Amino acid sequence: MRLLLFILGISVGIVGIENRAEAQNYPWCALYSGTGGENCGFTTLEQCMETARGLGSLCQPNTQYLPPPGSHPLSRGYRRYPY
Repeated sequence: MRLLLFILGISVGIVGIENRAEAQNYPWCALYSGTGGENCGFTTLEQCMETARGLGSLCQPNTQYLPPPGSHPLSRGYRRYPY
């Protein structure tokens, strides 16, 4: 019985060490008319518009979106190659 409790305690400890869940933060939000709901789970404007189409909804940028740290490939300057 003690061995079973020891193994159970070790298992619970290992599960508790895993990374914590964090909310996703995406750049586009769909605002649903009628219900007043909001879904900020879209990575592109096109994806948001496809979901909102036909529901009388609209899309807007997520004001609380924070891009991931580090340089973004599109924000770097163009490389100049010598010809």
